[in-house]
This record gives sequence, structure tokens and C-alpha cells, in this order.
Amino acid sequence: MDPARLRLLRELGDRGSVAAVATALHVSASAVSQQLTALQAGIPVPLTVKQGRRLVLTEAGEALAVAAARVDEALAEALGAVGSFLDQEARPVSISAFHSAGLALFGPLLIELGDGPRVSLADADVAQEKFAGLTADYDLVIAHRLAHDPEWPTTRLVVTPLLVEPLVIALHAGHPLAVLPGISPEQLRDERWISTHEGFPLTGVLDYLGAVIGQAPRVDHRINEFSVAAEVVRAGAAIAVMPQTTAASLAVDGMVLRPVIGVTLVRHVDVLARPDAIAHAPVRRVLKALREVAAAATQRSKTPSPR
Repeated sequence: MDPARLRLLRELGDRGSVAAVATALHVSASAVSQQLTALQAGIPVPLTVKQGRRLVLTEAGEALAVAAARVDEALAEALGAVGSFLDQEARPVSISAFHSAGLALFGPLLIELGDGPRVSLADADVAQEKFAGLTADYDLVIAHRLAHDPEWPTTRLVVTPLLVEPLVIALHAGHPLAVLPGISPEQLRDERWISTHEGFPLTGVLDYLGAVIGQAPRVDHRINEFSVAAEVVRAGAAIAVMPQTTAASLAVDGMVLRPVIGVTLVRHVDVLARPDAIAHAPVRRVLKALREVAAAATQRSKTPSPR
């Protein structure tokens, strides 16, 4: 089997369509289709099937895509064995993070890395089901999910836990609830809320709180970027659910964070990567640094905010 054709099958699984694969690899869709057809010619079971207008992997195709990942990992390790004799790798390690993680971790990461390895940073705030696909474009993807959400597809990805952070309530320092050390769900009844857009993980938190309270939350604003939401909170216009660790730096200038009492609200922040990306030594060094700065951020967030 041609490793390049196996890689195309894997890309189809990760990106979801022939058109997306073609765009990412800067080739025509017909060229991708021809190579997949050539791969299929040597396999006695169907690897793909039409689903509406899209071409998707069959169960056999998924299994071969997983095997293709191991092929790429072995090739990366072979190249790494040669690369270890070079002074440095020319290509920077690419990292994407959702907004609040980038705000909390990118600066400390650059300081921690010092002179190397070089990194290329990007913000990518997507719906939860899109995070795994970002590993096709970035070496390391910082992603988040709620505790009850489906786990990441570990058959094709390496998942490294970064932190588990409590979800807390952000409110104006002058809000009546701000004087309390913690807030019960019932005390949140009739509040005006800021929520993320539908499909993003934290929308589920408000749904859960509404179920506990027995009343659907009144959502006045839909804002994904926590720093923007913080400005609305500081104006006293609404309250919001925010992550304690990655939003800790925002709890200033009239905004405070308070825990919710009686329920467990947490989100998992993980690093997703393809096995062949982790095979590169610079990627592993950056991942180690990420874990160190995340641990430091967790420790800092445990310091109580001013009341």
C-alpha cells in the first residue's frame, strides 16, 4: 500500500469530505478521488461509502485509517532519528487553543520555552466535535469538553490531560450574590445570563443549571470570548459561567468569580495530537512545557479572588 494514499484516507476521516482534503493539501478534488480509487483497487472490502453528497469511511475504512496513523508515526520516528543529529528542526511546532486557554497559557508557554523549540500559535474556538479534526492542521490542539460529554477518539489521537477546572459564576462585584463565598443553584433563579453560542461546550452548563433549578435560564447575550463577556459582567448587565483556571486573570476591575455549591461543574482541558506528531521530539518538549504552565495556572487560580 502506498503511504501517501493511506494518508489521504486518514485525511478524509479527519476532515470529513473530499473537498476539505483537497483544499488542505492544495490539490484538486478529482486528484484526491483518483488516489482513493487507486487505494480501493487493492482492497477487497469497501473503504468508503456515499452519505448524501459526501464520501465517508466505512468501518473497514476507519480501521485502515487507524493503521495509516501508525504508519505515519513510524515514518515520523524514522525521520526523527535523522533529525536528532541536526542542530534544530526548521519547522515550528504548531499549536491551536480555544480562546480562554490561549489567553491563560500562550504567554507563559513562550516564556517557559525560552529559545526553543519554536512554536506557531493560533486561536481556534470551535464546537466540540470539531476539535479532533484540527489535529490535521496543528501538531497540538488544546481542546475542552464537559465531564458528561463524549470522550475524544483515542483510537486515532493521543490525548494528554492538561487540567480539570471548576466552572464558576462570574458576576459584578456589586451584585448581591458577590458577598457570598459560594452560590447555590436556587439563588441563580431569575438572573440574566451570558451564554456561549449553541454547539459550544458551556451551553450545556446553563441547560444543566436550569434543570436543577426547574426554570430555563434567561439568556440575554451569546458571547464565546470570555474577555468580551467579562466586560458585560463588569457593566452589571448579566452573569456568566466561566472556567476558574483559564478565566482567573479576568477576575479584576469589578468582576468576581464564585463557586456553585451543591453541584459539581467542571470541564476537562486536554491536548489532542496525531501519533505521528507526538513522534517528533520538539512536539514532545512543547507538550511537556504546556503541562508545566497548566499546572502553574491551576495553582494560581486557587488563590481566592478579592471580595
